Amino acid sequence: YFSLEFYSQLFSFKLILPIENFTMKITATLLAIACGSASAFTPATGFGRTKSALNVGVEGMVGGEGPEPMPFTTTKTSKDFDPAGFAERAPEWVPWFREAELKHGRAAMLATVGFVVPEFVRIPGEQFSFESLPKVIDAHDALPDSMIQIFLWISLLESISIPALANMNGYDRRPGDFSFDPLGLYPTTKEKQEEMQLKELKNGRLAMIAIGGMVAGSAITGNGFPYLP
Repeated sequence: YFSLEFYSQLFSFKLILPIENFTMKITATLLAIACGSASAFTPATGFGRTKSALNVGVEGMVGGEGPEPMPFTTTKTSKDFDPAGFAERAPEWVPWFREAELKHGRAAMLATVGFVVPEFVRIPGEQFSFESLPKVIDAHDALPDSMIQIFLWISLLESISIPALANMNGYDRRPGDFSFDPLGLYPTTKEKQEEMQLKELKNGRLAMIAIGGMVAGSAITGNGFPYLP
């Protein structure tokens, strides 16, 4: 299942688009989400899924344990929080949903660091100096070559992950697992592995909301860190 943060990312990740089109893009995003039906992800027999079929789809995944209280909801708890019913409607898509959540979370964790650190430290180069770029958010329009380079690196990483995603329905790998652990930090016991997976998931969810808030705060107030009026 997915937390409130999972659904929040659908709104927040669009905030990193060009600032001059900020309002228009956010409005378009909200309208697209409002008009798009959840049934677009649902197979023809999706509405006939039973609870047991749903449990098979999420078996072995962390993140739905709860039991944090969730006021103003039907369940009153964060356990198995999925108000839009994505997992119930299309349980076979659950691994893809988790893969997308982890990818966005990892990107957001890097983005939060990359957004805050340049507020205090800059790499050498006149174009990167505090005089040339008083605010980090100005780099988007002031450094088009750098933006193109970032886009190319993202495209490369995405292309590398295509084979793994194409085989998602084979369920021969855990969503988000690319066997990349050069420092050997991943635990060997199942209990510790699930603990680390949950930490990554929660930090990623928080980061998705955080980067959206930071970019919005910087764009609206025109101030640097901590992006307050």
